[in-house]
Amino acid sequence: MISFPNAKINLGLHITAKRKDGYHDIESCMYPIPLLDALEMVIDTKKTTFTTTGLEVPGDSKDNLILKAYQLLKKDFPNLPHLAIHLHKNIPMGAGLGGGSADAAFALNLMNNLFDLILDDFFLEEYAAQLGSDCAFFIENTPKIARGRGELLETVELDLKGTHLVLINPGIHIGTKEAYAGVTPAAPKVKLEEVLADKSRWRNELVNDFEASIFPNHPEIVSIKEKLYENGAYYAAMSGSGSSVFGLFDEKPRQIGWDKSYFQVEELL
Repeated sequence: MISFPNAKINLGLHITAKRKDGYHDIESCMYPIPLLDALEMVIDTKKTTFTTTGLEVPGDSKDNLILKAYQLLKKDFPNLPHLAIHLHKNIPMGAGLGGGSADAAFALNLMNNLFDLILDDFFLEEYAAQLGSDCAFFIENTPKIARGRGELLETVELDLKGTHLVLINPGIHIGTKEAYAGVTPAAPKVKLEEVLADKSRWRNELVNDFEASIFPNHPEIVSIKEKLYENGAYYAAMSGSGSSVFGLFDEKPRQIGWDKSYFQVEELL
């Protein structure tokens, strides 16, 4: 059985409070985009294996969220058979696109179908939230406003169908410590839902708080955002804690001369 985990972008991202558990409360609109990994699972009689192709996945494979998703289900369903799991990685990692979270959530959905567990989305989201802050979003995989650590989800009426997306990742690693270093948590001055409802407000009011922390240290990322606006984007922003930057266009943009080393995606949403 095979599925295709997709990435997400953040339309606005506010850091609203520092939590006692060491995490931060956020408020953001997450929107799925058609940038895909490929995840295959086959029942194996001997042992559970995990292999990858495509982009190199760093770290020990036993720490991968897909295997953790399998182990999480196996605690409650001990008779689950072994699996041969293969991931073809295409979504850049540590790029603010939620690729690892998507892989884990799609793994839960895939196993739910493969093993006929008949778990509804509520229970799958409960499992997903144990794996990572963004994971629960990818269970329903529809536009949501995320609060709390990112696991408190509320459906939002937002349709970007027909919008042209240009997404650029310059390959700059942004660590969590760096991302939060210049952020002062505060409640948003304007309701996110109100801003989302009026695209004419997006450029000035739909803000990613991490930009204030990251941009001073990385002028290259600033330049990408500026270039997207110069070429006609009606909205451009960094996604998550970066370093991916995306632009949204009403019409197909002309070819922009990006550095050939950048990861580049242009898609019609």
